[in-house]
Amino acid sequence: MLRFLLMAILLTFALRMVSRLADEFMRGMRGEGGGSRPSVPQRGVQMVRDPVCGTFVVPERAVSIVEGRERIHFCSTACRDKYRARTA
Repeated sequence: MLRFLLMAILLTFALRMVSRLADEFMRGMRGEGGGSRPSVPQRGVQMVRDPVCGTFVVPERAVSIVEGRERIHFCSTACRDKYRARTA
């Protein structure tokens, strides 16, 4: 009897999970989003390349220095320090 009860509970949870999965899939196909994932931006974001390691970074979040009239962007302070050591 206990085995039957546990199997019934397990089957109920499994069916509910499959139902929710199918519902979320259909909502996604209709474009209703609402999930926890961020939406895809409608336009691209301009990025710059770190001259030391080659990583692309968003200029607003980058560590930057000004050399002459040029602003140079880095992914981290470590890359900035390596660049300064090479050019010094």
